[in-house]
Amino acid sequence: MGGGVRLQNSTGCCPKNSTSSCQPRPCGDYGNLFTAYSSNPYAEFNFFMDPFAAYQVINSGIPVTLVPLDATNTIPITEEFFETFEKNQHTYEAQYCFKSLKIIRDTLFGDQFYTSYFMWDSFMSGVATSIMKKRQNHQGENEFAEMVYINITVVTSNMPYGISDGSNPFIDGRTTPKFNLEKTGVHSGHVHTRLHDPFCVIKNGRGKCQDGYTEEVVGHRGVPVRVAVRAKPNQNPKSTLDREFFVSFLDVLNQRENSGLFNFSTQFPHYSGKLHKPDLRSKKLGKNVVFDMDMSAGDFIALIYLLKLPVKEINLKAIIVSPTGWANAATIDSVYDLLHMMGRDDIPVGLGEVSAMNQSDPVFSAVGDCKYNKVIPQGSGGFLDSDTLYGLSRSLPRSPRRYTAENSVKFGAPRDTDHPELRQPLALEVWDSVVKSLDPGSKVTILTNGPLTNIAKIVLADKNMTNVIKAIVVGGHINHDKTDKGNVINVPSNKFAELNMFLDPLAAKTVLSSELNITLIPLGAQRKVSAFPTILKRLHITKQTPEAIFAKRLLSRLRSLKKTHPRYKHMDIFLGEILGAVILGGESSVLNSTFEVRNIKVNATGYESVDGQIVIDEKQGKSVKVLENVDPLAYYNVFANRVNDEKQSAVVGSFDEQRRLWSTPSNGQWRTQDLRIVGAFICFIPIFIYFLYNYT
Repeated sequence: MGGGVRLQNSTGCCPKNSTSSCQPRPCGDYGNLFTAYSSNPYAEFNFFMDPFAAYQVINSGIPVTLVPLDATNTIPITEEFFETFEKNQHTYEAQYCFKSLKIIRDTLFGDQFYTSYFMWDSFMSGVATSIMKKRQNHQGENEFAEMVYINITVVTSNMPYGISDGSNPFIDGRTTPKFNLEKTGVHSGHVHTRLHDPFCVIKNGRGKCQDGYTEEVVGHRGVPVRVAVRAKPNQNPKSTLDREFFVSFLDVLNQRENSGLFNFSTQFPHYSGKLHKPDLRSKKLGKNVVFDMDMSAGDFIALIYLLKLPVKEINLKAIIVSPTGWANAATIDSVYDLLHMMGRDDIPVGLGEVSAMNQSDPVFSAVGDCKYNKVIPQGSGGFLDSDTLYGLSRSLPRSPRRYTAENSVKFGAPRDTDHPELRQPLALEVWDSVVKSLDPGSKVTILTNGPLTNIAKIVLADKNMTNVIKAIVVGGHINHDKTDKGNVINVPSNKFAELNMFLDPLAAKTVLSSELNITLIPLGAQRKVSAFPTILKRLHITKQTPEAIFAKRLLSRLRSLKKTHPRYKHMDIFLGEILGAVILGGESSVLNSTFEVRNIKVNATGYESVDGQIVIDEKQGKSVKVLENVDPLAYYNVFANRVNDEKQSAVVGSFDEQRRLWSTPSNGQWRTQDLRIVGAFICFIPIFIYFLYNYT
């Protein structure tokens, strides 16, 4: 599924009788890059993501069947199909699919849903399955799409060819082109580099770049490919469903054969969705704290530590998560699960901006430039949330709170969803609620363990810092002698920046030049406490709480990855991220911590080789308290002792423990059907013994 060949795209065309809120976007173009029409109106998303890979597959000699936009755009989700689907949800998977589709209908597109949202992947699955069911089916005959052969190629670069302008990674800066490509061939032109690439944008005209375009050509330039050109109409003229695939889709999805055995509520019939909230009304609470994290493994363990600190010392009022770092939106579920485990479902969680400051697209703000976050090591730290932390999080108790697309008209959705109250709040909304909840004269201490994007937004909204007493910033690197390098390992030209500062240098500059009272926990101090063997040894010899067991499993996994995979060589940076939480907890004297006051500023020039670097500037720099030294052994002891303290320990220790609770009625009473099952089992025991005895 990919490409667009002979398409005259209707996606984005306003339907008849639409309201004034409908803004036509790419009406009549070949592609569907709705975030980049001004630069590339030809490409389809799948092929645009890697045009050269698409070119290689098409030209590999393997017989290819293509299901492009030509076909998928002829099977939009119609109102008739949606209503029929709503009435036909007889299996768990049908119910799940309809709920997913309904949330999209309720939250996206507005008036354009029924003309701009198509069957795409599911239609492709139907076409592929129908083709494969017929043996020796060389012509691609199937029930759902009309097929023709078209001679096509995939455009990978733009003319003129052979001119090096720094955009083409296969050609530019290489003595020999990669993959032995021709220096003046079709792959040697300008490559589309960003959403509004100046090379691609024509003032008052359509964009001219074609990267990823499946172009119909004549002769040896192309390859004959079997192409689906349109969805077949329903053979039953009396049906309200106008496409043959609509009928099959609903039939297959509702078949009892091969249906799912249960959904969550039937798997756990006694699940109550109960939230665990402590009663803090009679307790004297400590200093107000907001934790700003980016969902790295170190941040997650730092959160465990914060939740273990006595509430009379630390009143954790909120968590704000920054997706500009290591996380994606869905991993916020791990935060909810940990809070549920620790009995703190009262703590709100807000989701921050996806893009760094000034990196979001001015036309379509939901996307942005990857100039900085592209340096996160993909396949290692970048996917740490999915291949380690997010995987291990499945052992945590499941919180009733989840990340959700539920929304309401109040917050900009075209219509209310079924449960608008479940909407995931944004970081600044949570911050505003914290400010409103403060007692007169009270202020907040912010602990930030990630890019400073969220904190910069708070600073810009409250320049006088009327609600913030201070911020502890875990990040930054102070290079004393030009030999102590930073940790932006994927930008060799930038030797002295630290990752959190680099991921959003403008936000870092905004915060570190503000009126905020700042304590900096720099990379040098973090590196002093990054010995896996020592901290794991301390966790191993102490009595273990559920949260300590989880922390040990996660740290053990990081250590194992560091030892066995070169891509994970930087795992020890996560150990240092816990240091800010320990300092916040008032353990400075135990750690023999020493601080120096330094005047610093952050580079945010737009040049990757220097962005995010901290420089000492005695005259114009911001005066900041900097952690210089700490006793590593004391740090490991403090951490291990705290997470293994049985006070403020887990309310529910694991998913297995939670599942056992769900296996019995929540009120402790057996239902009639439960008693019948138990009674039948008890009656069966003597019968079983009788047969066993006689058989023996």
